[in-house]
Amino acid sequence: MYVNHRELSVTLRPLKLILSIAAGIWLGFIAVLLSLWLIYKMLPAEQTQALNNAAAQMTTPPAAKPKLESDNPMFDQYRQILRDSEARQSQEAEQAERQRSFNGPKCQFWMQQNQTAPSEKSRASVYQFCG
Repeated sequence: MYVNHRELSVTLRPLKLILSIAAGIWLGFIAVLLSLWLIYKMLPAEQTQALNNAAAQMTTPPAAKPKLESDNPMFDQYRQILRDSEARQSQEAEQAERQRSFNGPKCQFWMQQNQTAPSEKSRASVYQFCG
């Protein structure tokens, strides 16, 4: 038995393929929009009003929206305590850093050198290692 095999030649045209994909995406987008529009039109009036109000709130700029934080004095107090705590912690960290730099052996050495024999080099070293 002899089987006759045919060859299938496929030519690829990239431009046609790209245009077909783009048209499919575009038609799919239009179909989704039309479906959403039809669903919106079929909703009762009170639901469409709620959707319109929600859309209006979303499009309102942030400056025009009322501040909710200032309505709650306990929240304001909490935020103030947090700010004070952060400021206190940063001051304590700065003081500890300054104390560490003055207690270092190099700083102590150059401070002693500057007290016994002041010179430009000793002053510069004090600024470098203690400041």
